[in-house]
Amino acid sequence: MKERNIFYITVITLVATLGGLLFGYDTAVISGADKSIQAYLINSLGLNSLAHGATISSALIGCIIGGSISGLLASRLGRKRTLFLAAILFFVSALGSGSPEFLFFQKGEPTLGLLYMFNFYRVIGGIGVGLASAISPMYIGEIAPADIRGRLVSLNQFAIIFGMLVVYFVNWGIANGKSLEWINSTGWRYMFISEAIPAGLFGILLFFVPETPRYLALNNKDDKALEILTKINGAARAKEIFAEIKNSVERSSAKLFSYGKIVIIVGILLSVFQQFVGINVALYYAPRIFESMGAAKDASMMQTVVMGIVNVIFTVVAIATVDKWGRKPLLMVGSVGMAIGMFAIGALAFLKIIGISTLVFIIIYTASFMMSWGPICWVLISELFPNKIRGKAVAVAVAAQWAANYFISSTYPAMMEFSSGGTYWFYGAMSVLSLIFVWKMVPETKNKTLEEMENLWKK
Repeated sequence: MKERNIFYITVITLVATLGGLLFGYDTAVISGADKSIQAYLINSLGLNSLAHGATISSALIGCIIGGSISGLLASRLGRKRTLFLAAILFFVSALGSGSPEFLFFQKGEPTLGLLYMFNFYRVIGGIGVGLASAISPMYIGEIAPADIRGRLVSLNQFAIIFGMLVVYFVNWGIANGKSLEWINSTGWRYMFISEAIPAGLFGILLFFVPETPRYLALNNKDDKALEILTKINGAARAKEIFAEIKNSVERSSAKLFSYGKIVIIVGILLSVFQQFVGINVALYYAPRIFESMGAAKDASMMQTVVMGIVNVIFTVVAIATVDKWGRKPLLMVGSVGMAIGMFAIGALAFLKIIGISTLVFIIIYTASFMMSWGPICWVLISELFPNKIRGKAVAVAVAAQWAANYFISSTYPAMMEFSSGGTYWFYGAMSVLSLIFVWKMVPETKNKTLEEMENLWKK
């Protein structure tokens, strides 16, 4: 094979992005079930808003665990088998979250033990999300040619947002036309169980994709690595890339700080700012936000769907421009748009102005995020780190991201009780700080091979 096989690259990328789709599906499914879980498990047990926030965000504890162990598993099991483990965890969590009474409890009788079991299954799914969030972009980044790597890794973010959009439609379809009593007793179960379908498909399709050539080279499976590189890049270019990989492997140390602390700090801050700008508050609590601003139940669900469509459109904008404009310009433009959106939403909240203007500024905010920090953060995390430390460094960055996510998501209900306008202004301030951080600290990585990243970070 003499030329690059675009079809082959596309197929294996799309399979890997199913991990992103499940990431989005699992984290957003709670938005439709939020009020039912509150009624069924929180209010009936007489628990407060902190318990509600902790339950809705409990999957994020698993995400922190999954992100933390992703590097170890990726190094020991390989990228492909770690993704397969994530698929199994998604499948188990989908069934268990929808029927937490299984084996131990009586259906229809909420107890504190049942609440713990529900959270246990959500944590299991969260571990799957943590693994997929780290390994899916890593897998794509290690497979993709340098000149289209940004677009291909950004497809993972598209899959995340598409997964969220799909589950918004699924949740709306399940709840549409049904009584509140039925939704609170039964409907929310179907929302969780529906995730078993894409989880099973992901696990099956993973049997048909290869391990990444960089992982194979790191484990001295040179013939197989060269074979896959040839399928992807063509024979001549494959030999050049293989030589760069082997040279990188031989010269690198396995210690996390082999290339200094700055590269790790940049990875961590990218992750933290992606969450501190408040995006997952908009995603997890979207129907509740719209209801609090005056929308009826059905209207709030439809506005959430509209927001999901906008998210998909602007993620496509990022995919189309990331390899042309570069990573830094998109991040900086996105930070400005997010700051405008959040400061405006906060002002409207202080003035108690409820109407279409709120939806407009939420769309401005989310559109800005989806064309920038949503996909580009994952692109940078997949490509910033040199080969030998990539597994460990990605694990640190992803664990930091999920820890920041948990903090922001679990504190949102209490922050809103204190000051809704101040809450949104806090996220606006974080957007401004993210702009300064990118301008001062983040390098441009456009068109650089993964092996060339070492030159950015050598002591």
